[in-house]
Amino acid sequence: MWIPTDHEKYGVVLVSFRGTVQHGLPLEIGDTVQILEKCEGWYRGYILKNPNVKGIFPSSYIHLKNAHVKNKGQFETVIPVEDSVITEMTSTLRDWGAMWKQLYVKNEGDLFHRLWHVMNEILDLRRQVLVGHLTHDRMRDVKQHITARLDWGNEQLGLDLVPRQEFSMVDPDEISVTELYKLMEHRHRKKDTPAVASTHHLFVHVKSLVSANLGEELEVFIHIYDGRENRPLSERFFVKLNKSGLPKSPEKTERQCTLFVDLGSSDLRKDVYIVVHVVRIGRMGAGEKKNLCSVPYRRPFGCAVVSIADLLTADSKDDHLLKVYACNTESEWHQIHENIIKKANSRYNLSGSNTGLAVALQLLHGDIEQLRREYMVLFTRGVSITRKLGFSDVIMPGEMRNDLYITLEKGEFEKGGKSVARNVEITVYVLDIDGQILKTHVAAGSGEPGGDEYHSLVLYHNNSPRWAEQLKLPIPVDMFRGSHVRFEFRHCSTKDKGEKKLFGYSFVPLMQEDGRTLPDGTHELIIYKCEENASLAECSRYLKLPFSKGNLPSNNQTLKGAKESFWITSFLCSTKLTQNGDMLDLLKWRAHPERINDSLSKLKEIDGSEIVKFLQDTLDTLFGILDESSQRYGLKVFDSLVHIINLLQDSKFQHFKPVMDTYIESHFAGALSYRDLIKVLKWYVDRIVDAEIQDHIQQVLKASEYIFKYIIQSRRLFSLATGGQNEEEFRVCIHELFMSIRFFLSQDNKSTSPVAQTQAVFLRTFPAVYGELLKIFAVREVAGFVRETLGSLPTAVHADCLEAVKLQCIAKTVESQLYINPESRCILLPVVLRVLQAHMQEQRDLVMCARIFTSMLSLIKKQENGTAEPVVSEEVELIVESLLGVLLRTILEISNRPQQSGPAMRLQFQDVTGEFVACLLALLRQMSDRHYQQLLQAFSGKDNLRDFLLQIFTVFRILIRPEMFSKDWTVMRLVTNNVIITTVLYLSDALRKNFLNDKFDYKVWDSYFYLSVIFINQPCLQLESFSPSKRKKILEKYGDMRVMMGCEIFSMWQNLGEHKLNFIPAMIGPFLEVTLVPQPDLRNVMIPIFHDMMDWEQRRSGNFKQVEAKLIDKLDSLMSEGKGDETYRELFNSILLKKIERETWRESGISLIATVTRLMERLLDYRDCMKLGEVDGKKIGCTVSLLNFYKTELNKEEMYIRYIHKLYDLHFKAQNYTEASYTLLLYDELLEWSDRPLREFLNYPMQSEWQRKEYLHLTIVQNFDRGKCWENGIILCRELADQYESYYDYRNLSKMRMMEASLYDKIMDQQRLEPEFFRVGFYGKKFPFFLRNKEFVCRGHDYERLEAFQQRMLNEFPHAIAMQHVNQPDQTIYQADAQYLQIYAVTPIPESQDVLQRDGVPDNIKSFYKFNHILRFRYDRPFHKGTKDKENEFKSLWVERTTLTLVQSLPGISRWFEVDKRELVEVSPLENAIEVIENKNLQLRTLITQCQSRQMQNINPLTMCLNGVIDAAVNGGLARYQEAFFAKDYILNHPEDGEKIGRLRELMFEQAHILEYGLAVHEKFVPQDMRPLHKKLVDQFHLMKSSLGIQEFPAYVRASPVHFTNGSPRTCRNSVPNIISPDGGRGVARRSYPAVNRYSSSSLSSQASNEVSNITGQSESSDEVFNMQPSPSTSSLSSNHSASPNVTSSAPSSARGSPQMAEKHKHSRENACLSPRDRPVSAIFPNPMDPAQRAPPHQIGDATLPRSDPNLSAPDKVRHTPSSWSLDSVKEGAPSFSDSFGKTLCPPVPPRPLYSGSSAKNMRSQSPVSASRSPQKTMVPPFTPSPTECQSTSLVSNSPVLSGSYSSGISSLSRCSVSEASGTELPAGDHSSFPLPQPTTLPNSVSSSSDEPIRRENKTPPPYSVYERNNPRRPVPLPHSLSIPPQADPPALPPKPHQLRTGSMKLDGTSDPRVPRPRPLPRKVSQL
Repeated sequence: MWIPTDHEKYGVVLVSFRGTVQHGLPLEIGDTVQILEKCEGWYRGYILKNPNVKGIFPSSYIHLKNAHVKNKGQFETVIPVEDSVITEMTSTLRDWGAMWKQLYVKNEGDLFHRLWHVMNEILDLRRQVLVGHLTHDRMRDVKQHITARLDWGNEQLGLDLVPRQEFSMVDPDEISVTELYKLMEHRHRKKDTPAVASTHHLFVHVKSLVSANLGEELEVFIHIYDGRENRPLSERFFVKLNKSGLPKSPEKTERQCTLFVDLGSSDLRKDVYIVVHVVRIGRMGAGEKKNLCSVPYRRPFGCAVVSIADLLTADSKDDHLLKVYACNTESEWHQIHENIIKKANSRYNLSGSNTGLAVALQLLHGDIEQLRREYMVLFTRGVSITRKLGFSDVIMPGEMRNDLYITLEKGEFEKGGKSVARNVEITVYVLDIDGQILKTHVAAGSGEPGGDEYHSLVLYHNNSPRWAEQLKLPIPVDMFRGSHVRFEFRHCSTKDKGEKKLFGYSFVPLMQEDGRTLPDGTHELIIYKCEENASLAECSRYLKLPFSKGNLPSNNQTLKGAKESFWITSFLCSTKLTQNGDMLDLLKWRAHPERINDSLSKLKEIDGSEIVKFLQDTLDTLFGILDESSQRYGLKVFDSLVHIINLLQDSKFQHFKPVMDTYIESHFAGALSYRDLIKVLKWYVDRIVDAEIQDHIQQVLKASEYIFKYIIQSRRLFSLATGGQNEEEFRVCIHELFMSIRFFLSQDNKSTSPVAQTQAVFLRTFPAVYGELLKIFAVREVAGFVRETLGSLPTAVHADCLEAVKLQCIAKTVESQLYINPESRCILLPVVLRVLQAHMQEQRDLVMCARIFTSMLSLIKKQENGTAEPVVSEEVELIVESLLGVLLRTILEISNRPQQSGPAMRLQFQDVTGEFVACLLALLRQMSDRHYQQLLQAFSGKDNLRDFLLQIFTVFRILIRPEMFSKDWTVMRLVTNNVIITTVLYLSDALRKNFLNDKFDYKVWDSYFYLSVIFINQPCLQLESFSPSKRKKILEKYGDMRVMMGCEIFSMWQNLGEHKLNFIPAMIGPFLEVTLVPQPDLRNVMIPIFHDMMDWEQRRSGNFKQVEAKLIDKLDSLMSEGKGDETYRELFNSILLKKIERETWRESGISLIATVTRLMERLLDYRDCMKLGEVDGKKIGCTVSLLNFYKTELNKEEMYIRYIHKLYDLHFKAQNYTEASYTLLLYDELLEWSDRPLREFLNYPMQSEWQRKEYLHLTIVQNFDRGKCWENGIILCRELADQYESYYDYRNLSKMRMMEASLYDKIMDQQRLEPEFFRVGFYGKKFPFFLRNKEFVCRGHDYERLEAFQQRMLNEFPHAIAMQHVNQPDQTIYQADAQYLQIYAVTPIPESQDVLQRDGVPDNIKSFYKFNHILRFRYDRPFHKGTKDKENEFKSLWVERTTLTLVQSLPGISRWFEVDKRELVEVSPLENAIEVIENKNLQLRTLITQCQSRQMQNINPLTMCLNGVIDAAVNGGLARYQEAFFAKDYILNHPEDGEKIGRLRELMFEQAHILEYGLAVHEKFVPQDMRPLHKKLVDQFHLMKSSLGIQEFPAYVRASPVHFTNGSPRTCRNSVPNIISPDGGRGVARRSYPAVNRYSSSSLSSQASNEVSNITGQSESSDEVFNMQPSPSTSSLSSNHSASPNVTSSAPSSARGSPQMAEKHKHSRENACLSPRDRPVSAIFPNPMDPAQRAPPHQIGDATLPRSDPNLSAPDKVRHTPSSWSLDSVKEGAPSFSDSFGKTLCPPVPPRPLYSGSSAKNMRSQSPVSASRSPQKTMVPPFTPSPTECQSTSLVSNSPVLSGSYSSGISSLSRCSVSEASGTELPAGDHSSFPLPQPTTLPNSVSSSSDEPIRRENKTPPPYSVYERNNPRRPVPLPHSLSIPPQADPPALPPKPHQLRTGSMKLDGTSDPRVPRPRPLPRKVSQL
């Protein structure tokens, strides 16, 4: 049975549990679980990190831990009983764990590894804490280390700052908000600004001396030297090195390492140096032989110097190699370091090229104790301490030091009978009072232990040596008296013996008879001659002699005149001994009572360091004198005491204050002193007002704290001694003293007056007295003293400085012990509040006011049950009454104040804001219901209440600002929000009661709603973005405050009634923002408000257009910010639809909701797409969808234009320049050529509409240029040119014409790639809304084939499944919860047949019209209908042709557009066969033509094509068609196909004739090694002819099969290519076959299955649906090279051998039936000089061959495999137009030579009739089948002179499509991108892009403009060479389907008068 657990509540998982049992809960090691129930070895509970999933688990797997249980029962929570640091560590490490893995994913390796180390370190420290074996101090250090690491990690990961006290996390509810703010601020500051260390230490480690010529031991001395004052700052550090230059005692690190301690910040200057002196120990001369002298001498070696400032910048851990210099002469040795510093190069040189001292130098900062903790290794292994000379900047009491430093300066010696100067060595000894040598008391420096004696340097042959060697004599204080130092002088011989001969000595006693020590300074000592050591044994003999020449009596001239002298400098650093006689006289006052007055007077002149040395003795002396002679010396003693007290205020001696405190508590014995002290103090205070000089009085008042300490302690001692006598007298004295103080404080003086300054001095020290008074007086009594004293200050103080001091005094009062007591607080509070209120109202001293306020509020705390004590409640009431209003005003004032310049000021005001905000929050949190009621009742009128509410709501809005607190102060923000929502709940009642109905006030309500909305939208309340643990903590502590505020908004809204109309539509946006917060409860509460708004708006105006407009406007901006989701869309829809069910306006409501919902769908899709990294089709497609929605459904022009520019940016980034142009045209089209001013918008400046449209035109032209869409650019150039011309701006007109010309050149000279088109179906519910269950046609990238496109689409939609068939999917696929992609290639059907059908138009021009402005596409699928004949599959092979019509033509504003309409037709086997042969014939013609015109590099493609066709025919290819369709059965069964059968027969004969002619051409060009193949082809061809039963060709095919009027196989379909009329026109129009397949081609091989495969690109059973793209093979009728299914013929359907023929064309047929010899040569073979019959270049590779069937208008593509004979290899650039005149084809006859002379002359002589075509152009008629349509030749139509005179509308430019970057290159020298600055003058090249597009309405885009209708141009005179002979008769042929250009040219060459140019009318945006 399951029993609820009592104690087993919390545990940690020890072993992982899979949870395989029923109801089992899977557990991982380390999980923490909460246990609910237990049963026989099992527990039931849940993992704390996922409390929703409960289950059972074995109890043995759990380690139980102690825990507290809160809220026992269903909602109980468990808090583990363990150290709070451990708890924090555990939860923090869990949070870090997840984030740490993410760092790895994001590739932030550095932080990943650092965090890994810190986490391991924390785990290690956690282990130490848990074990519990640490000492208290060590535990403290470990916890400090842990919290430091936790804070570091939180900061690095952007987590919250944790407020802590004593390393434990603080519960914000348990401390005041002001305290919480202080903690946060302290931690923030600690993080931001590390404290600047005041003391510094230099660590030095001597490693070795590197030198080539060592061999002797060395001594290294290092000290710090002040280059400015030329004196050493520290004692010397001494290291001994062996002969190798390494330390002598490597095991004793303290002998190589030292710490130069107590360097002040002033010592880290550029002119402070580390100076190293190196001394060698050995022979006198460095190069002497070893056997000369065995006695070692100390001799100079070298010196090194480095500036200490260099260490601040260098890497502190680097070793330094210091260069060692030697002096040029030994006499300079004493100042070599100075010469190096001054860079006096002539006086020193390098001691060796590679001599250097290797040392480690490191500057350490901070207190020495702190360093001991931080650098434990340094101190544990041993390091010597090297002190400063003298005391450090701060002298610590208890510091024991007694060091005498003596420097051997110089000497003057006589030669002593020698011929050369002496080598003098000094030996130094210290001897005690008995004459015994003191052992180990002579030290050369720190590092090495002291010795018994010291030997100086020996300077060679120098009678005036200067050593400058410093010694340290650490002599104990008790041995100082009677001791002396003796200096013995010896001459060191350099002879063989090397003896040292004594020749004199000096001495100096250390203490004088009166107890003073040897004074600091330089002493000239007398040298006494002495040659025997024995004579020095008796010290008493010479100690009676004078030691210094300065001390000699004036009559002792003998010694004074002695030439020999020795100078030393002494310096004593002692905490016990003094050199000051006045100090000694004062201390010994009883010995000389008559000197007391002088001694007290001289005390002020004594150095402070001397006084603090003897502080206790001095104080005892003063109080001793006071006790004995108070009348006589009272005032002087008082002054001396004041002097000493003020001396301790100095920062150098401040640490001696505790010494004085200890003295007062423990050693002070002046029980009677208080009377004298009070009396003298009162005497001084009474004199203040009258005294002229206040300096001394101010000194007295400055010392008043300690004077009161002495007074109080003295009175206590007296009371103890006498049992409390004279108590009343003492009280009276104190009261009188305070009366005097109050009198002098009450004086109202100007700030400059001395009294005001004295008042300020007193106020600074007064708060320190409170604590002393409390030792004797009651709390209330002291509070009374303070209140009266502070209250005596004048209210209107003129002195600003006094005001500040007064405030400081109040601050110290509030922070004092006195104020903490509730009894005294109620007495002092009114005074404090009065001062505070006055200052805050005037906005003065706000920093101090904030400090006072903070201290006051931190003392007020509620009890556990939430109620306050009565005293506390009263205090809160007082504070609210006095300061709440002024506090709100202050916060508003500070927040609105402009930021001060300078970081310090900014910081100050920022801090003040934070402090005041914390005070406000603390005060509001303390307020109860009663306080709120009293506050609201206190307002006299509605206006005051209104102002208060507006103020507090405004302040709350300021508190919610993100910049109010630092980013990581989440704790503080949550507390703030909790206080705000509590206060708002109280105030909303006041709002309802006072400002509703007739008293309604819009401003207050608006402020309320605005506050509520921004409250809910705060980032710190969006719990969804937090980690689960953080979210759980917040919900447990505060709940979801957003829902609470949302409910309050709803409640308040419902109370408004008819006043709701005031907030419609203003509050729609804010409320919408609230509903977008992803909190279901909040959404459910808030969404119904929109129904309410619709209802009220309907009542007011009969519709809710305002609501709709506002909703739509706000939705876009909010959703683009990332707000809202699919759930919201569904919720919005369902809630509102339910709400409006019963409304009368239900229909319009449903419409609005549907519109908004659809907009949301698109916006969500748009946002999701925009999250993806790279620009892709999804982003563009989504933007197009949204853009169209705004235009068509919502008619929001501004949003529409914004999205136009977003789309433009996407295209531009993806280098889809053509699409970018079309997009920008949409905006361009909205503008007119007017001077209307336009405002600044997006990136456009303020400008006129004309200027913006001009700018857009230029940008669009530039992008069309980049996208190689030059034809469209020309149209815009012309429009701009018209504008320039109408304004007579010829400069820009010229540039525009040149630009237009350059675009024409590019059309003719540059190659354009022909794109592929793909149909893509998106099926399934998982696709975005704008794609779901729709099909699109997409324009591929350059060189992109089906496989690449398919892969790209699958990359864009990684979850999509590729469908393996091309059939339309069924409903299951449509409704599937997945993504299905169906992709196959489609073929474009060009709209513009006009250009494609025209003869002589170069391919460069035609290619544009084949692939631009395409609205329809086609796809063919072969299938068998009926029984399949295995012998001949062609009998039943049908083709299903699908035609797709798009919503807009490609290219357009997108690379893909949706399919608008599908049409399916079936093509019969016979029609299919006709198309296949037509295509192959066309391909053969093309190849033959190119071969003849020498456009092919080699003949291989023609060879392969011939081989394929002939080989297939021989092996039964064409025979299969004969067998299938020429059989009697077929003809009888299909009488309706008679025409088609005739056409097929005709095509077969035509093919045979083409092959024959092709073989003739092939023979001419075939290389020698291919001759056998050619012969084989000829033989096979004869076989083929015989198999077809062809002996002689019919007349209609005997004409040259390769003759085309335009010299190109791309003939127009409206004329028969091989039937040529004598007049050069084409004849024989045929009926068109609407169902004929012009796209598939099938091979006629014997394998029928291959044929099927060739037509479709796959076999029917093939799974590779994505190979539906036609095979790119070039041969059609070959069994080896299968044909492309999309290879199509350009032979026109209207010209296909029909048995019936129009009568008017019979003469053409007859002429065509003549033999070649009988026909006019100009008709059959092109005239070499005839420009109309010139063969322009034709590219075969990927060319789609033009069609002219008016039904289908589809291009025919010839595709080919990239094999060795691929036609891609023979592509050539198009030759220039002028070159191409004259190249012709002459079938059986060799080509004619080029004629010279005028082309017109040749035309007239060769072909007069053909020149008679009208040069006029007609519009393309509607696409209806015309069986009689025929195209005539027109010479003039090709004229380059005329080509510039056409123009086309840009309505076609509004077609669009979606895609990614096209690989077009930018034009040279133009790399700018949108937006450009507004062009003032038109540049030569096209301006860069902008981003707004236009639409046109015309569907068929001829290359030139429809503007021509409105803007007739000047007629262009016909050039002489193309002029038309008057006698020419036009043939009786129907005209070509071209519209006549009105007034474009006159036949007689004359010009029309110029018609004025009207302005074009503005165009409207066409369909989107």
